[in-house]
Amino acid sequence: MASTGKGRPLVADRRYAAKSEPRSRATGGKPPPPPPNRSGTRRKPPRRPAPRHGLIMRFFLFIWRIVWGIFWRVTAVGAMILACAVLYFYVQLPPVSALIDGRARGSVTLLDANDQVFAWRGETFGGQVTPKTVSPNLLHAVIATEDKRFYHHFGVSPRGIISAVAINLRAGRGAFEGNGGSTITQQTAKLLCLGVAYDQKIWKTESAYEDDCRSGGLVRKIKEVPYAIAMEVKYTKDEILTIYFNRAYLGAGTRGFEAAAQRYFGKSAANLSPAEAAMLAGLLKAPSKYAPTNNLQRAQDRAAVIIGLMQDQGYLTAAEAADALANPAQLSGAAARNAGGAFADWVMEGTPSYLGKDTTQDVVIKTTLDPRLQKAAEDALTAVFTSKLKEGSNAQAAIVVMSADGAVRAMVGGRDLPQAGSFNRATQALRQTGSSFKPFVYAAALDKGWSPMDYVDDSPLTINIKGSGPWTPDNYDHQFKGIITIAQAMRESRNVPAVKISEAVGRDAVRAVAQGFGITTDLAAGPALALGASEATLLEMTGAYAGILNGGTSVSPYGMRELSLRGASDPLIGQTGGTGERVISETADKELIWMMTQVIQNGTGGRAALGDRPVAGKTGTTSEARDAWFIGFTADYVAGVWMGYDNNTPLKGVTGGGLPAEIWHETMTRVEDGLPITPLPLIVPEPKTPPVMDAQANPAPGDVNLGPVQQQRPKDPISAILQDLLGKGN
Repeated sequence: MASTGKGRPLVADRRYAAKSEPRSRATGGKPPPPPPNRSGTRRKPPRRPAPRHGLIMRFFLFIWRIVWGIFWRVTAVGAMILACAVLYFYVQLPPVSALIDGRARGSVTLLDANDQVFAWRGETFGGQVTPKTVSPNLLHAVIATEDKRFYHHFGVSPRGIISAVAINLRAGRGAFEGNGGSTITQQTAKLLCLGVAYDQKIWKTESAYEDDCRSGGLVRKIKEVPYAIAMEVKYTKDEILTIYFNRAYLGAGTRGFEAAAQRYFGKSAANLSPAEAAMLAGLLKAPSKYAPTNNLQRAQDRAAVIIGLMQDQGYLTAAEAADALANPAQLSGAAARNAGGAFADWVMEGTPSYLGKDTTQDVVIKTTLDPRLQKAAEDALTAVFTSKLKEGSNAQAAIVVMSADGAVRAMVGGRDLPQAGSFNRATQALRQTGSSFKPFVYAAALDKGWSPMDYVDDSPLTINIKGSGPWTPDNYDHQFKGIITIAQAMRESRNVPAVKISEAVGRDAVRAVAQGFGITTDLAAGPALALGASEATLLEMTGAYAGILNGGTSVSPYGMRELSLRGASDPLIGQTGGTGERVISETADKELIWMMTQVIQNGTGGRAALGDRPVAGKTGTTSEARDAWFIGFTADYVAGVWMGYDNNTPLKGVTGGGLPAEIWHETMTRVEDGLPITPLPLIVPEPKTPPVMDAQANPAPGDVNLGPVQQQRPKDPISAILQDLLGKGN
C-alpha cells in the first residue's frame, strides 16, 4: 500500500468505474456528455417546455403593473384636487355663531286675546341650542336615526353611501335617488347650501333656492364630500351638531329643534321626553309629511320606529322603550286645536308686508281672537253639519263672531274638506246678500222719521226699468198680504214691501246707510238693491250688524290689537279698527233693533232663538237659494253665518232661517254659556191704526199700486211719492 508521506495511505486507482457511480471525477460529478453523432458533433440535450401557468401569471402581472400605475397616479391627482377643494371651502367657512340662524326672513307670532300663542307665520326660530343644552333624549334620537357612526367618521361614510345605493337600486330607483346615505355632516352641508347664498337673480323664490340646496344626484354628492370634510376640519363634532340642531327645518314653519319643541309640545327642547324626542327626530326625513299637526297618528308611528332604533343602539333600556311606545307624544293644547288659521291669515293680510309675509325680523302681533269663542264656532259648525247634512256633502259654511266695536273674536273660514283649500269664505267670498240686506232699507226709512208701525201695501208690483223693461218682484211664499206694518214686512222678510220702501226713501239713501255701516262693494243700481242683489263678504255684513248693535255707529272689523318687534317694549302699530262715525240716529237704531227681535220671536229666524236671552237678527236667502245667511246679535256679541257651495250650486231645501240659523244658534249657545242675560238697547214703538184705502190705492189697469201708508204722515206718503217715481219708469 503506497503512502503520500503525510500520514494518508496510498490507494491504487480503480481501473473501472463502479456501475453505481454514473458521475465521473473528470466531469465534476456532472452527467457525461452525450455521445457524438455520426458527423462527430455532440447533440444538445432536449429543452424542457415552460409551464403554462407561468405565462398566465406573467400576463396578469403585466396588466396589474399598468393598472396600478394608473391607479396611484389618478389617486394622487384626485387626492390633490380633493385637498385643494377642502382647503377652498375651509377658508370660506365662517364661525359657527354666524351659521346658527339661517333664515332668510323672520317670523310672525300671533297671540290671542289672553296673550297666548295660537298661530305662527313665516319661519320661527326658537333660539340657539347645542348638543349639551338639548335633552339627551333628543341628541340620542337624532344620532340613532340619522347617523349612528357620526362620532367615528370624517364627514363622509362610504359604507353608508354604498348601502344607500344598494337600497335605491333594489327599489327600482336611480343609484342616487331616494336614500342618499348622507352623514349628519353632509346634511348640515346641505342646510348651508354648500356655502352658496340666496340670490334673487338666480332663484325666483326662496323655496326654489332651498329645493336646489336639497337636491340629490351624483354631482351634488361629489360637491358635498369636500365641503363636509372641510367642516370636519374646521369645526368640532358638537359645533356641527349645533349648526344642524338650529338650522334643520321641522315643519309648520319651524327652524331648529327649540322652535319645533315649542310649536308642537309647548316646552323647551331641553325638557323633551324620549317619545317627544323621537317624534321630532322623525321630522328630519320628511317635515311636512310627518308633522304632528298634519297627521298625529302618522307622526306617532314614525316615532315608534325611532324608539326601536334608540333601544337597538343602547340609548334606551327595554323598559324605557316600552314606556315611550305605551305613551306616545301628544301635541300641546294650542297645537292640537290648530285653531284660528283663517283668522290668522286675515290678520296677516291686513299687516304691512314688510312686517308680515316679507318681514326679515321676528314680529309679535297681539290679536282679538278669543280661543273659547273660536272653539265654540268650530264645534257648532261640526255639530250641525254632522247631524243635518248627508255624508259626502260639499256644502260650505263660514262663521264670524265679533264684539259690538268690531273686534273679531272668532272666525271659521270654511269646512275642512279635501278640496276646500285655504280659501277664506268669511273674508274672501263675495256673495249676494239676499234678505240679510233689508235692515239697511228699513234703517234708511226709520232714520227719515218713519215708524216700525207705519203701514205698507203688500200687493203685486211692477216697475218699468229703463233699458230693461218691466220688473215684477215676488214674495218668497208667492202670496200677498195687503196692508201690513213695516215691522211685519221685516219680520216675515216680504220682498214687495221692502222694494216699495226702498223706492220711497230713495235708493241713494239706502246705499248711503249700507256703505256707512261698512259695505264697501259696488251696490246694485236698480230696484233689486232692496232685495240684496249686491254682493258682500260675511265679515262686512257681520261688521255692519255690529254697527247696529253699537247704537247706529259705523264699525270697522279688526283683529290686531298691536304689533311689535320681538323683545321691544313699544308697539310699532296699534289697533287697526273700531268704532267710526254715526250712520243713523240712535232712536232709529233702537227701533230697528226692536224690529229685528221680532224676526226671531215671530218671524223667519225662529230657529236662532236662545230662550230667555234677547236676540235680534235677520235671515237671508238669494235667488235659487245659492246663498243662505243668518246674522244676528245678543247684547254681548254679533255673529254671522253664511252657507252655500263654492261653485254656486243652489242649495236644496236650505234657507237662511234653516241651517244657517241653526248654526248660529249652536254657536251662540256656546258663546253665551255662563254669561249673564243682558237686555238689548231697543225702543218698542206705539201701535197705529191701519189706514183707510182711498181711490189712489185702486189704480186703473196698467198703473202701479204702491199702497197707502199711515195717514198721520200726509207730507210723505209712500203712495204719492212712488206713483210719481215709478209712473215715469226708472
